[in-house]
Amino acid sequence: MLELAKDLALFPVLGISRTEDVPLDVHGTYTRNEILAAAGLFGFDRRVDVREGVRFVPEAKLDLLFVTLDKSEKEYSPSTMYEDYALSDRLFHWQSQSTTGEHSPTGQRYIHHRETGHRMFLFLRKKKKTANHPFQVSEPYVFAGPVFYRSHQGSRPMNVIWELAYPLPAHLFRESARLGVRM
Repeated sequence: MLELAKDLALFPVLGISRTEDVPLDVHGTYTRNEILAAAGLFGFDRRVDVREGVRFVPEAKLDLLFVTLDKSEKEYSPSTMYEDYALSDRLFHWQSQSTTGEHSPTGQRYIHHRETGHRMFLFLRKKKKTANHPFQVSEPYVFAGPVFYRSHQGSRPMNVIWELAYPLPAHLFRESARLGVRM
């Protein structure tokens, strides 16, 4: 039955991308709480709140990068209107939090994550709230997969270019690239 559901999915997931400790499928759709639960941060005995767009999980050597592509001034402050967009289906421009400098421990973790064994996971969603739901619930994220540091410019915030392990699905690439052109 599960295989049939995967065959009928509008946006298929890549089951090959699962890791032993974080059971998420690349291109799968997840709520923030499901992502946090998969990373060991949310459950019956543990609940970690994530309000910002990044959650560092030191015990797993993992950074969860949460990106909302279409940010509205009504829902985001000027300091959180980050410029996040696809450059191609394999390259993603991401802006760090405004307090992250390139020489800070966080900036250095981003730059040197491969050498230190840290993993960077990118999660994307179009908007903060669903448009067609009567209760305006939070839109789920698509797990874009692991990303790898390519380069950066600037500091506070850092403009990082991440290379994706798997190409973005066409619908996410189109939406993200469109927003990048508008910037």
